[in-house]
This record gives sequence, structure tokens and C-alpha cells, in this order.
Amino acid sequence: MAAKTEVGREAEARAEEYLRREGLHTVTRNFRCRSGEIDLIMRDGDHLVFVEVRYRSHSAYGGAAASVDRNKQQRLIRSAQSYLQANRWSGPCRFDVVAFGKGQEKAWIRDAFGA
Repeated sequence: MAAKTEVGREAEARAEEYLRREGLHTVTRNFRCRSGEIDLIMRDGDHLVFVEVRYRSHSAYGGAAASVDRNKQQRLIRSAQSYLQANRWSGPCRFDVVAFGKGQEKAWIRDAFGA
């Protein structure tokens, strides 16, 4: 389990570094609440961005991005609501996904849950 946790931390650090190079600013890392965890919360201009980081060592079952299924989306939404209640944000928000895997190109999916 420790190795898996370490791989997850490294993936989150790589994603954060990438998004910072793209102009986003870190608000907090690993926000935890009763509903779950949000890997990164960042600012992109006037948007507050809830970022889910996914890493897969192989592309079975659709790869990293496909692993953010409907249930995971609902947990992230509930967690974001908890964050917003505690932190009184009134501006626009969105959910992004940064997905990558061993030997795969990084994919930054902005507004991943949008219509």
C-alpha cells in the first residue's frame, strides 16, 4: 500500500507542477472531508478549480481518464460542496482531470464534468 500511496503522491506533484507551469495557482492539496478527497484545489484566473489526478500504470479498462466514473464524480462534487461551505467562495468553479500513465502523454481535461 505504501508504494501505491507514494506513486499517487508523485503523480499529484507532477500534475501540480504541470498546472502551475500552465498558469494556475495552488490553493490547497489533498482536501479531505467526510465525502472524500480532492487532490488539488487551484485558481485559474477567476475560477476555483477542483483537480482530480489519475495515474494508471497500464491502459486496461480505458486508462486513467476513464477511471473517473459517475460515482467518483459524485464524490468529488460532494467534497467540493464541503470545501465551498467551509471557505465561502462565490466565484465560478470547475472540475478538471489530469490523467497520465506509464509511457503515456499527460491529458489535462478542463471542465471534465461539464456538459
